[in-house]
Amino acid sequence: MALAGSALAAPSTESWVHVGADGKLVYHADARGNRVPDFSNVGYRGGGVALPDLPVKATVEPGEGDAGARIQAALDTVAKMPADASGHRGAVLLKKGHYPIQGTLRLTTGGVVLRGEGQGEDGTVLIATGAKQRSLIVVGGKAARMSEDDDAAAPAATSAGKKVQRRITDDYVPVGAKRFHVDNVTGLRAGMDIVVKRPSTAEWIRTLGMDRIPQNKQNSVVQWKAGSKDLLFERTLVAVAGNELTLNAPLVCALEQKFGGGEVLADGADDAVRECGVENLRGDSEFKNAEDETHGWVLVDVTTARDSWVRRVTAIHFGYSCVNAHKGSRALTIENCQCLDPVSQITGGRRYSFALDSALTLVQHCYARNGRHDFVMHALAVGPNVFSDCTAEQAHADSGPHHRWSVGVLYDNVTVTAAKKGGGGLNIRNRAGSGTGHGWAGANQVLWNCSAEEIICEQPPTAQNWALGCRTKKKAGNGYWEAFGTPLEPKSLYAAQLHDRLASAPLAPTK
Repeated sequence: MALAGSALAAPSTESWVHVGADGKLVYHADARGNRVPDFSNVGYRGGGVALPDLPVKATVEPGEGDAGARIQAALDTVAKMPADASGHRGAVLLKKGHYPIQGTLRLTTGGVVLRGEGQGEDGTVLIATGAKQRSLIVVGGKAARMSEDDDAAAPAATSAGKKVQRRITDDYVPVGAKRFHVDNVTGLRAGMDIVVKRPSTAEWIRTLGMDRIPQNKQNSVVQWKAGSKDLLFERTLVAVAGNELTLNAPLVCALEQKFGGGEVLADGADDAVRECGVENLRGDSEFKNAEDETHGWVLVDVTTARDSWVRRVTAIHFGYSCVNAHKGSRALTIENCQCLDPVSQITGGRRYSFALDSALTLVQHCYARNGRHDFVMHALAVGPNVFSDCTAEQAHADSGPHHRWSVGVLYDNVTVTAAKKGGGGLNIRNRAGSGTGHGWAGANQVLWNCSAEEIICEQPPTAQNWALGCRTKKKAGNGYWEAFGTPLEPKSLYAAQLHDRLASAPLAPTK
């Protein structure tokens, strides 16, 4: 049995999850009810919903000089058009050719899509010109700067306000749970958006040992402080029955009264744009030399967006990422994208090919080459989030959660190979004094049928990490390992979970 404050124990049976006799997944839990979470609710409109194909409402042709103003004018024109019942306005189509852009293109109104005619060199190519580090395309409004070494990379949105604030009364809400009880349901109703707040108390931080992280050579470690590592789970209420609430997606970090329990917050505010997309185009960045850092940095920055997507997009020569999704964004699908040959120094804060700080995000069929942290989670990112069928080649560092307790991620059939000088790992671990004290980088994360040069899967106090059906040359860590070197069935855990959910129940309501 798992004791309060201890790491989660293995279930009494051999496997945490397997295929049952009826072809559906069977889950097992530890003595407190913790289990491998259901990740099927990630992606556009909660998963299992086809991405829309919006009609073209404006067309831009290649021309002489900077194209930024012309493209932005077309986006603004479509943004002023009325939205249909699905919230769609239309697409701006960029015909094949090259489009030099000195500034940033912004999609700040819902229902607008930026579409090209191909992500190859002979398709629609947006070129970030000039000696300025910036994002070339931004979806949503402003977002707080993310830093791998910022101790205050704590909750960007400290909540949904306090018009509704209800205390969770259960002594323990396990990993994977969708139901719990509150002291009062007044003001709560099915279909509304809420935030479930998990506090970061001094006792919890002390249990993790994150108040005494060993100092590094740079003397830069900042110990975790109470209140600085709160988790904010954005969810939709599916049902309210008595004092029991049911969520559209599971919680992926346990709530325990010993560590402050949890509360439900809501105020009805939602600043995210919806139904926006960037698709079928290529981004390139001008640069002076192989270590130039004053040029295009991010191709698509998703700051505050919901039920939106990036598909069939290639980034080449950008310094940071192809897609960078921030807190304040959720229910995103990023698919069939590539991040190729970044231009920057090979050191911290660079080459995060597909970087997530968002929630309920699906990254699938994506490829990275010559990056560092290619499929990576930032601090306090709250899942579920999924990387499925993704490959990184010539990686100079590891993929995985990067710092400060991101929770609930599935790495499903992810392959990472190393650059000549090292890298290529897929790690869930205590990063201790890296940076300014990255500490326990991730919890309640699953590696399913993954392959990498090195895999480290460690078990943090109060939580678990799983490496199931994985292959590697270098294996380390006291997390839960199963079927090492032998791929498990089903081949894709995410696909099987999605199939089971859609076959047994309708999608949770969306707004």
